[in-house]
Amino acid sequence: MIREGKEEGWLQLPSEALPPWAALNNIKLHDIKVGVDPVHPERGAGIFAQKPLSCPSDSHTTLMTVPRDLILSKERIEQHAKVDRDFRDLLSTLGEFGQNPRTLIPLFLLTQSYLLHPSPPSPHFTHTPLTTYLRLLPLPPLPTLWPPTLLPLLRGTTLLPALRAKLTSLNRDFTTLQTLSALLPWTTDLFSDADGLFTFPDWIAVDGMYRSRALEFPGVGPCMAPGIDMANHCGGEGTKAIYEVDGAGDGVLLLRAGKEVGGGEEVTITYGDGKGACEMVFSYGFLEEGRESAGELFLDLGTGEDPLGEAKRAVAGVAPGVKIVDCLGEEGVRWEGEWVWLVVVNEEDGLEFMVQRTVEGEEELRGFWKGEEIKGAVELKGRLEGDERWDLWRLRAVSVLQGRVEEQLAELYGCEDEVNGMDYGEGTDIPEDVRNMAMKLRELEGNLLEKAYAFFEEEKEKLAVSEVVTKYLAAMNTGDDTAAKAAEAQQDATDEDEDFS
Repeated sequence: MIREGKEEGWLQLPSEALPPWAALNNIKLHDIKVGVDPVHPERGAGIFAQKPLSCPSDSHTTLMTVPRDLILSKERIEQHAKVDRDFRDLLSTLGEFGQNPRTLIPLFLLTQSYLLHPSPPSPHFTHTPLTTYLRLLPLPPLPTLWPPTLLPLLRGTTLLPALRAKLTSLNRDFTTLQTLSALLPWTTDLFSDADGLFTFPDWIAVDGMYRSRALEFPGVGPCMAPGIDMANHCGGEGTKAIYEVDGAGDGVLLLRAGKEVGGGEEVTITYGDGKGACEMVFSYGFLEEGRESAGELFLDLGTGEDPLGEAKRAVAGVAPGVKIVDCLGEEGVRWEGEWVWLVVVNEEDGLEFMVQRTVEGEEELRGFWKGEEIKGAVELKGRLEGDERWDLWRLRAVSVLQGRVEEQLAELYGCEDEVNGMDYGEGTDIPEDVRNMAMKLRELEGNLLEKAYAFFEEEKEKLAVSEVVTKYLAAMNTGDDTAAKAAEAQQDATDEDEDFS
């Protein structure tokens, strides 16, 4: 329904309609306007200075003020529910599921779109100023809204598994929404599989509208700020403005201290300078011009046939993967992910799992390292760092990570010919701009993975000459596990003697 409404026009307004709507709802624009850049119309609407603007180095210049009661937040929606009986009843049936802004804000957008439908099955919900604002929001170019024909472009990238996981999560949420709302008979007009107005693609659409424009205001939390969320992204020194809450609780767009903007120049904010290429495409549907690095990427990390795999996941307390971050301007990478420490140790090393009964009488799986309880992977890492065999554990971790990187590179490069051979452009199902973005993502992730592989190789070479590692490997090469344990015990005794002396 959402896409249909945008295409047919009843759920769509041009960006030129924003100024009169803003004036009607007390949004103040100070020497700026919202419009489409004629040089880059593909970027959609943006905010532009109507005359040269500057800001002293010790203050900020206000460009836009949005009343607090117009900011679409959990607080605002709860206020709306007091005057909208249907929406209030719907929230009541959803319970805790409907309290998270990640669910609540898209749900509000969905019910407001119902009011705009030219022939709704039955009258429900209450108009707000944000009903019209919904018509000003374009469908974002996020991968969750891509047709299936575009997904092969992402094969081998870290975006594809992230996208599949997100769609699975959204489908689970929509199913929950259908199930819980069924307690209200009239919601069959909305969510019934048989004849409901809303379908899963509509839920994907409102989720995308929210995620691509979500801001975080102090004291407000996750929200959408009409007008301010029309600002486009530019990172680093190119960021012209910031957003925050003023003393009255209103949302404000401010020219940054010491910044100047020429007449007609775009006023930009940052969506996050630290975001990796994958996250930019996932959350906003584009890559910045001139980006030279993937920045960071996340790789899932399995346990293979490890019989303790399920137990490790149960107590980990962290995501089962690793984040690899490009050290820009330096050689190498850094990595984050305590999960790997659970992957590289097992029973023979001192890791154990036991089911114990809590004070409430419930059974709980707990992990132990050398007889002492560990509360997750983070605590295990601390224990391993203090262990005499720390270099051995590090070597194992680096080897596992390098193997995972090699696996990802093989997947990425293994489908290059197929991806390069896909027809694109006019007369095909693949727009040229989407294809170019996907190819750039593939290039950036390939470069970072290669850099990571080389870095891990260097780390392995350094660790391989460690005294602890050489003794352990020498013992293992003889095929004598007892000798390996003896080598470890000898190292323990040596360390104890050195500590004592």
